[in-house]
Amino acid sequence: MISDSMRADFKYLKEYLGWLYYQYLLITGIYVLEPWEQSIFNSVLFSSMAMVIYTSYVFVPVHVCLALKFFCGICGEQPESTMALIN
Repeated sequence: MISDSMRADFKYLKEYLGWLYYQYLLITGIYVLEPWEQSIFNSVLFSSMAMVIYTSYVFVPVHVCLALKFFCGICGEQPESTMALIN
């Protein structure tokens, strides 16, 4: 059984998500488009966002690692092979 407080929470969540969607429509200006145009716009937008997130997840860590290695080399840290020769 769902208690009254949980129903109120679900109702509040539903209203809040509806308000967020309304804000999205107003900010992007797609409320003036036809429904099929809104679908195309949303598909392109969310596909682009998904590609950006995936690309960031895959490639950013590699570039950060390479940048750290590069800047460690500039700052004077010597590679391990050189340190082994000194010892």
